[in-house]
Amino acid sequence: MHTSASLPQSHRPDHCALDSHRECVSLLPRVCELLAASGSCLPDDTSLEKLLDWFTQLSQNGTSLHENFPCLLEFISTVTHNTASDPAVICFMIKLTGVMASTVEGFQILQERLTVDEVFKVQRWQGAGLWEDPSVRSAWIHGLRNMMQHPGALSFFIQSELMGHLFLLQTDSSLFVASSANQLLAHILLFYQPESPLRDSKDHSYKETHLKQNDSTPSPLLISTSYNAVVMSTCDYLKQSLLPKEQKQLQQSARLLRLITQILSQAGAPLWDKVSEAVRGPLKDLVTTENSQLTVPLMEVILAANCSSSPDDQSASGLLCAMLEVRDPTERIRAAAALLHKGLCDPVHTSKAVKILLLPLDILTGHSVLCSDAVGEIKEELQINKSSCTSLICMCVANLHQITLLPANLLPCPPAGIVSTLVSLLHMSLDATDWPGCVEVIKYIFENGKFQKCALDALIAVSQCSGARDKVIEVFTVVLLYLDHPHCEPIVLHKCYQAVLKWTSVCTDLSWMSYQLRQDLLRVVQKRVCDLRWEVRDSTVEFLGQQAALAPSSSIPSQSLLLLDECSTLPLLREALQDQENYVRASAVSALAQALQRGWSQGAVESTEQTDIVTKLLSILCEDTEGFSRRAVVQYFISWFSSSSSSPSLLMSSIPSILSHGSSDLDWEVKVHTLELATLLMDSTLAGHLTQPWHPYAAISQPTYNFSSQNSETNVEDSLSKLIEQGVISTLFSGFYDCDRPVGLKACQLLISLQETLKKSECTVKCSLPSWGWGQEIRALMGNLNGSDLVNVQEVLRCLNLEQRLCVLSQSSDHVQNSPLSLLQDILTARDVHSHAGTAEGQEIIVDCY
Repeated sequence: MHTSASLPQSHRPDHCALDSHRECVSLLPRVCELLAASGSCLPDDTSLEKLLDWFTQLSQNGTSLHENFPCLLEFISTVTHNTASDPAVICFMIKLTGVMASTVEGFQILQERLTVDEVFKVQRWQGAGLWEDPSVRSAWIHGLRNMMQHPGALSFFIQSELMGHLFLLQTDSSLFVASSANQLLAHILLFYQPESPLRDSKDHSYKETHLKQNDSTPSPLLISTSYNAVVMSTCDYLKQSLLPKEQKQLQQSARLLRLITQILSQAGAPLWDKVSEAVRGPLKDLVTTENSQLTVPLMEVILAANCSSSPDDQSASGLLCAMLEVRDPTERIRAAAALLHKGLCDPVHTSKAVKILLLPLDILTGHSVLCSDAVGEIKEELQINKSSCTSLICMCVANLHQITLLPANLLPCPPAGIVSTLVSLLHMSLDATDWPGCVEVIKYIFENGKFQKCALDALIAVSQCSGARDKVIEVFTVVLLYLDHPHCEPIVLHKCYQAVLKWTSVCTDLSWMSYQLRQDLLRVVQKRVCDLRWEVRDSTVEFLGQQAALAPSSSIPSQSLLLLDECSTLPLLREALQDQENYVRASAVSALAQALQRGWSQGAVESTEQTDIVTKLLSILCEDTEGFSRRAVVQYFISWFSSSSSSPSLLMSSIPSILSHGSSDLDWEVKVHTLELATLLMDSTLAGHLTQPWHPYAAISQPTYNFSSQNSETNVEDSLSKLIEQGVISTLFSGFYDCDRPVGLKACQLLISLQETLKKSECTVKCSLPSWGWGQEIRALMGNLNGSDLVNVQEVLRCLNLEQRLCVLSQSSDHVQNSPLSLLQDILTARDVHSHAGTAEGQEIIVDCY
């Protein structure tokens, strides 16, 4: 929740915060009375969640809720005894009780009033028929989770015999309830466990903050007894409930497996030993059942146990071996993928998992690199389960990147051989008829676009593996086949372009690329830039820019790093500027900037072609109906100005037009980009006065300037006159009065920088005011100008009250609407609307539900 307390100190007057707090205190009793009223409900329940967030934040920041808001105690008591209240209000009350009881003092106050016992007594809600509502069960869990932050809460939990209810909720019919119950049980076991070297320092400091002892805190013996009771009950519960007794309980078993994974991953030695011992038998039974729905969560448990077990404990290792040797080939593959995903790296298990994942690909390609007794099983599995075989193969392919990064002693062949396998699979996806390793099902697999996307993702990823450089021609050959194929999906073609760029980046030069290969690439690009599908045209234009932007090595000619030279790409990009799709036009503008950037940085002589491009870009900025294209144009000139080693006359002559049209654009992002260009111009023009380097994207918000030279005042006036002539000052004033907050904020920051620049001088430089917009605003501010259209810039800056304006603009647009005070007011207003529903009075009231 956004509150005034979250604002920077310099932007938050203290008296305003105090006044807001006092108003909240005065309104809260009315809100509590409204919510506690029998049958009361709100049209928007999210307001209760926001209100709870506020109380939670206050409590976590050390505010005593029962002292600052005594009406909350009465509210909780009233709602607890009035089971006819709206379920949403009851849920809010239960969670709020947990928040108030999260501190030792708050817990004691509520215990003295018997409130904690009443709120968390399940029988009360069952008798009222409310326990059947999942939201009430969820609120009960969250309330306990909020409260369980100190020893007293743990003792209460055990003494009130709430453990059995929590176990029942572990397998609740509601997924949200069951998930929350899992998290609460894990929290209790992990939070209250004795300190152990396995526990991280962050958790240790958190516990030290919350588990403070005082006179009324349960004794260490009672705490230990309570905790041991939780551990033993949990171990018994897991032992009895982990194995599914029927098919419909598989989801419940999966949730319990995830719970065990969380516990074993974070538990200290005593807890880890007890839980591990309790679930060892059921885990063995689950391994032998080979149920596909449990393979992944079962592997996560086994891997968590294996990673944190002692060297002498081989039980987890034995279960891991058993999972990699199950009869069902599909389950073996899933288990192997889970092992690699976990990042386990040992000679026995990892090596076996790699072979399991590579074997299906080896069978399909007919490479016969791997020798295994499971070849027949895999072939049969692929032929029988056609519906799932594509996902199976994609799972194997998706793990190739991880495999190629493993140590060589864990691989059955060099990483380059795995790249060759992947290239073969991509060839087969286009035409599988000539491949000796094909089985009947291979056509079914490769006609699915899902495989092509997965394989190309893998191809991009394996470009960094050892020996990849030797496979680059193979890769380019198959990718060009895809780019030329008439039936490739747009996303597949996009991934092909990304593969070309990625594999090009691994080469120090492109001497390996033959003239014919370059011509083939140019031909398919020329074909795709005219594709009927705009997504394909857009990907092609993006590729042309990205390949041109590949950074050259200083030791070799830059042209040798270009796949396609400027003579080939510029005509295509210029043509794309007129594309009917605005996304393509915008991409073409960005690609042109990338293609020309090298020439800009090297100070290339301006050409007729560059002049034509600038003319076209200015017409887009003035006439294009889509914001994407206009944004790209302003960014083009930003890139040009930033990259140029000098100030080209063509660029500088275009600046006034860009600033004029950009600052008056209807798209706020265009205006922000225009201010970024204005920032660069200020930086360049006032560079002699900078005391530190500054860039519009730098971390500091404003530049600072220095005027140590004797002629500083003259220099400043000259610089300011230049900025006026370029249109920079007009752009800043226009942005300052803009209705879009990001525009106004950026312009205000720049004007403050300019004001600081002029502070030590008395400039008499004037700028002209337009008869509309910001010109009218300044005229009204300055009073009578005696009919003059000119105004002193420095005088205007003094009158704008920039610091105060910056304070307002720096606040988020919802800093008022989402404040606690506004929230309380909205709850009262919403209730009024609800009460007068259907009446003329009610219809006239409008509630802002943010």
